[in-house]
Amino acid sequence: MSRTDRGTYSVPPDPLVGGRRLAAAPNYPSTDDAECTKDIRGRLAKGLGIGAKLKKIWQNHGIRISTKIRLMKALVWPVAMYGCESWTLKKDDEKRISAFEMKCLRKVLRVSWTAKRTNEWVLETAGVSRSLLASVKEMKLAYYGHILRKKGDCLEKELIQGTTPGSRTRGRPKTTWIDNIKSWSGLSLTELTRKVEDRYQWRKIVHGVANPRNEDG
Repeated sequence: MSRTDRGTYSVPPDPLVGGRRLAAAPNYPSTDDAECTKDIRGRLAKGLGIGAKLKKIWQNHGIRISTKIRLMKALVWPVAMYGCESWTLKKDDEKRISAFEMKCLRKVLRVSWTAKRTNEWVLETAGVSRSLLASVKEMKLAYYGHILRKKGDCLEKELIQGTTPGSRTRGRPKTTWIDNIKSWSGLSLTELTRKVEDRYQWRKIVHGVANPRNEDG
C-alpha cells in the first residue's frame, strides 16, 4: 500500500501467491472514510436472520420470556455486534441499533408489527431496559483502553487516535472513530490518554457511559 500526495493510500495490485494472482473480494465488508453504515446494516441483517431461524423458540409457550431474552442475547446479539469495536457510529447508526433491539424484543414477545404497541410497553412487558447500544459503547471504550495501554510504538494507537500522516479532503469533517470515544466520555484526547493509564478510573468511566442512570449511585 503506497501513500499518495493527498494523504490517502492507494491499494496495490492483486497479490501473487504461488504464481497465482489473488483477486480482491468485491463484497468484503470493509468501509472507506470511516463510513461504517453499510457494515452495520449487514451485521444487523445477519442478526435478524438468526432470530428468524429461532422462530419456534419465540413461539413456544412453554419457555419463559426471561429465558427467551437470555437466548436472544446469547445467540442473536453476538452475531449482530460482531466487530462492533471497529465501528464509527453516527446518530443514525445508533438509532438503527436501538431499532434492531426493539425488533428482537417484539419477536420474543410475538408482537406483530401491525399491533399498536409502544416501545415502552414492549420494554415493560419484557421486564428489561434498552441495553444493546450501551453494550456497543462499553466494548468500544474497553477496546480503546486496551490499545492505549500498550507499551511502545503501536500502529493501532495511531489509527484510532487519527494521528496518521496526511491531510483530509475538503468539506465538513466526517465523524471519526475517536470522535465517538470523546463524545461518549466527555473527555479530550489528552484527558483520555491520561485516564486510560489508571485501570480503575477507566473502568468507572466505561461503566458510567454504559450505565448512565447508575453513574451516581
